[in-house]
Amino acid sequence: MASASFRSVAEMFLHRVASTPDSDALTFPTDEGWRTINWQEAGDRARHIASGLAALGLRAEERCAILSSTRVEWILADMGIVTAGCATTTVYPASSVEECAHVLADSDSRVVFTEDAGHTARLRALRDSIPGVTRIVQFQAGGEATHDLDPDSPKPWVVTLAALEKLGRAASKEHPDAWEARARAVRPDHLATLIYTSGTTGVPKGVELTHDCWVFEGEAMDALGIMSPADKQYLFLPLAHAFAKVLEIATIRIGITTVVDGRADALLDNLALTRPTFMGGVPRIFEKAHNRIIRQAREGGPLQRRVFEQAMATGAEMSRIRQAGRRPSRALLLRYALADRLVFSRVKERFGGRLRFFVSGAAPLPRSIAEFFHASGILMLEGYGLTESGAASFVNRPERYRFGTVGPPMPGVQVRLDPADGEILIQSRGVMRGYHGLPDETAAVLDSQGWLRTGDIGVLDSDGFLSITDRKKDLIKTSSGKYVAPQAIESRLKAQGPWISHALVHGDNRNFVTALLALDEEHLRAWAQQRGLGDLDTAALSRHHDVLAELQVLVDRSNASLANHEQIRHFAVLPRDLSVEAGELTPSLKVKRRAVEEHYRALLDGFYQDTIAELSAR
Repeated sequence: MASASFRSVAEMFLHRVASTPDSDALTFPTDEGWRTINWQEAGDRARHIASGLAALGLRAEERCAILSSTRVEWILADMGIVTAGCATTTVYPASSVEECAHVLADSDSRVVFTEDAGHTARLRALRDSIPGVTRIVQFQAGGEATHDLDPDSPKPWVVTLAALEKLGRAASKEHPDAWEARARAVRPDHLATLIYTSGTTGVPKGVELTHDCWVFEGEAMDALGIMSPADKQYLFLPLAHAFAKVLEIATIRIGITTVVDGRADALLDNLALTRPTFMGGVPRIFEKAHNRIIRQAREGGPLQRRVFEQAMATGAEMSRIRQAGRRPSRALLLRYALADRLVFSRVKERFGGRLRFFVSGAAPLPRSIAEFFHASGILMLEGYGLTESGAASFVNRPERYRFGTVGPPMPGVQVRLDPADGEILIQSRGVMRGYHGLPDETAAVLDSQGWLRTGDIGVLDSDGFLSITDRKKDLIKTSSGKYVAPQAIESRLKAQGPWISHALVHGDNRNFVTALLALDEEHLRAWAQQRGLGDLDTAALSRHHDVLAELQVLVDRSNASLANHEQIRHFAVLPRDLSVEAGELTPSLKVKRRAVEEHYRALLDGFYQDTIAELSAR
């Protein structure tokens, strides 16, 4: 891959504003409806934010945190921060007070952008533990946020974004060339973003990603050629996560119009309304969409169900032929055209009718989900990367894909597998500078040649497609010495039908494997209503003998293709789904395995009580 085209994200943003000022940049919801701003307008607002930060005395690489859901102000603030020469610390809006305190203190953030008065109130409660924070800049007016800002006074602590921009406009008028000069002074090795790992285990660590890391990611995505300025992206993922951040970079590098709205509950309605051509998402979102489509087809009556099943059978046949690179017969093309008119066109219209592909990342995507959507005429491209590798390291391409893999490497990414255990090692300019303030932890995963140990186990096929088989730390070793890859079994369980929202396979140092199953509450409620059990809550339904019987069938079906030591001997149904709020899922909806095991320790231990008693009696 060629050398860097820009020195920094700041320079890349300046180029985008200057080269396509009148092109649509960002579309977002307002109280009056959807609004679109062009790149010149986006640049003007970033200039005012950056100039406001400079007037407050922020210096190169000093951190400004953003605590907000995904919204247009998040991107504008981020571009203001980096063009001011500062660095963005990302904070998940669902973070606990303790997590917020850790991130803001550990990062030594000077300014925090918050979404609203509610987020600001959380920070007010921990002001004593974040003495380095000199200002809170609130996106939405309300609460204690004031519209007046005196840069020379520590008061008020909380101001509106409008107040910061007002200060920046005045500074820009007085020094019209200062913003661009400051942006062009940013070096490739300067810190751009400090992202704290969501931490499936342990305390979150700050991942230092430089400007060159993001410039590389933008170049790599541009070099793929799968996105163009003619595209329209829908961005709802949390921008505090590296997956969404890399999509933001693609927006700037390529000049893609992007719809920005982080409200997950409005996703389907907004897709139909805004009609994007591609969208990134996490597997759980696609699983829910799949389950809803299946359920509605089954509830539509015998005729609709039969038409849907016949259409899916035809789609599956077409999918197999296309995956194999073969040409479909004329007869299959005719049958598929009929299936598309009767069924698939309606599925595609749910997502706006213009989708070229989905991109799935952040967690393993069940192959059955990718094949279901492919049968329906919607291509799902799975990718892979870590926060530590700049998010996008592997991805399937529209013209070159294999379901069940995360695709070949991105341009400029080198990969090798540790011959000892198959751990995936990555080298590229996208790899982090290191963990913030943690040299020993950095040295443990990043060697002197820049090779990053991912902690994931994988397999490369002869064509360079990577398959992730499990997390190195998650591998189970039973008491008999047999190794079990829990993620593969969990994916197999979820692929058996719409019942299971999350599965956790357990058995490390135990003599057999067990599982905890969390139910898909939307499917469960629909099933209960059909059987006259609508008055029972989720906890009661999770104990119902008919539910347990349905799940036993799924577990038996999954066990049928597993080795004896991998088979699930016992399972339990949890009384509710796992959640981010309960500390059981990361913000990208990955299961925090250790937290769930600890939460349900008594239940898991109960699976093995008979065995313990037998051993004690010997």
